[in-house]
Amino acid sequence: MSTIPSPLRQLLALAPVIPVYTPQSVGEAVQVAAALHRGGLPVIEVTLRTPVALAALEAMVKALPDAVIGAGTVLDGLHFDAAARAGARFVVSPGLTPRLLAAASAHALPFLPGVQSASELMAGLEAGLDTFKFFPAAPAGGTAMLRAFAGPFPQARFCPTGGITVETAPGYLRLGNVLCIGGSWLTPRAMLAAGDWVGVEGLARQAAAVGNEKRGTGNE
Repeated sequence: MSTIPSPLRQLLALAPVIPVYTPQSVGEAVQVAAALHRGGLPVIEVTLRTPVALAALEAMVKALPDAVIGAGTVLDGLHFDAAARAGARFVVSPGLTPRLLAAASAHALPFLPGVQSASELMAGLEAGLDTFKFFPAAPAGGTAMLRAFAGPFPQARFCPTGGITVETAPGYLRLGNVLCIGGSWLTPRAMLAAGDWVGVEGLARQAAAVGNEKRGTGNE
């Protein structure tokens, strides 16, 4: 068996925290991406939940070629195709379906599908996947569920997302089967509405520091 990490795992190893951002305008998106990147978080997930999301993703990719911008909330093959055309470097979905698996196989993009149960995880493993988004992390059992997964599924690795805060992040990052975490707390709507890009950069620096510090203490 090869010991070389998959492209997806290599991508998730670039930063301990992946900001999960829902854009309201193209201009805002470029400013947010720049602030997060300056703060030490080079990997950003842009959720496809607003009409401007794809245009915002494309603008972020063009404005920050050194950042790794991906598309989140990808629900079907059409979303997958559109994300690829917009320049997404990776794709994230809240769940896993046969149609999404087919779309992923038609593209070279790293694909991070969501799971929250043992049955969903087993279906993903049977499909040849080994790295997953654990979503929604906090409501689905948090660190206790991830510890429970570690026994029967030692080959699986996770990026937990959903309900995680800067206070709870270290507990996730200490787990041996967690590669990184996703968080929406890095782009609070009030801060974005005020155009406080320095504040966003500060939140990114805090998250990067917490993540790197806790990872350096060793995994559970």
